[in-house]
Amino acid sequence: MSNRRVLLTGGAGFIGSHLAGALLRSGAHLTIVDNLNSFYSPEWKKRNLADTRLAGEFEFVLTDLCDLPGVRRAFEISRPDAVVHLAAYAGVRPSIADPRLYQRANIEGTVNVLELCREFNVPKLVFGSSSSVYGATSRAPFREDEVEMRPISPYAATKLSGELLCFTHAHLFGFAAVCLRFFTVYGPRQRPDLAIHKFTALVEAGLPVPLFGDGTMGRDYTFVDDIVAGVLAAIDYQPALEHNARFDIFNLGNCSPVTLNELVNAIEAATGKAAHRDWQPPQPGDVPLTWADISKAQRLLGYRPSTPLADGLAKFVRWYRAADPAQKLDFSAVAAGAATHQGK
Repeated sequence: MSNRRVLLTGGAGFIGSHLAGALLRSGAHLTIVDNLNSFYSPEWKKRNLADTRLAGEFEFVLTDLCDLPGVRRAFEISRPDAVVHLAAYAGVRPSIADPRLYQRANIEGTVNVLELCREFNVPKLVFGSSSSVYGATSRAPFREDEVEMRPISPYAATKLSGELLCFTHAHLFGFAAVCLRFFTVYGPRQRPDLAIHKFTALVEAGLPVPLFGDGTMGRDYTFVDDIVAGVLAAIDYQPALEHNARFDIFNLGNCSPVTLNELVNAIEAATGKAAHRDWQPPQPGDVPLTWADISKAQRLLGYRPSTPLADGLAKFVRWYRAADPAQKLDFSAVAAGAATHQGK
């Protein structure tokens, strides 16, 4: 990775900031593109960038991916030999409330990134996709060669669309593209709308924890350091030529689903505090299970997730208790919103 020129979209976010730090420590020349939007606090993302800068210097371009001249300026600064495209509006429930926003940011923004990869002759693109693309009809554990994809939220549909656009551009224009389906990533700096962050904050404060369904919904929780290791391996991976395209898809998960009941029990153990469970009806858009078959990533990327849930939660709780207030949940919003047992 040393001396590699990498352009990273979404580098001020949760996964992006962890990846940015790893890239800098590996010796990469890094350019981060982010619009610091208000999906959650921009101050939170600025804190992420400050933490990243402890690992080394990088160029930062403040622009929206739908602003083509702005993104072109980032490509001109970076002249990348690899692009990692993580920027997106995430989350199932917000996408149901505003599908047009998700279509614009996640599809139009991805097309702009792909077109600039073509314009600047970038040889490699890594696209951050989601386990949500599998939908509710897939056989578990989920395999990358599943053909009956039935996404059940606008967010999931935009991610599947992004994968198809990556294949199309790889086929037409000759650069390599790798799509990574992330399975419910957690860890320090996790977004405040996701379950582990919100549940931990509520348990720590002694407030009720809103839980949807009957507690049997399962998620394949994956610690962020394991995800970052998979992304770094994907940057160096050269896909084989198939259908006149150098293109591939990998699951990055933990291959170990955890039920909602098990998760809350584990958070109680990590915090040493009891959770006050507030059971509510199931929410639209939530799939009953995510479960990654990671055998392909193990074989071709050398991907080996190594963080058990108990260890990852202990690391998250330590971070949460020491974190800057700008990176913690705003309790003024807690009463009005409930956590999602979902995630990128």
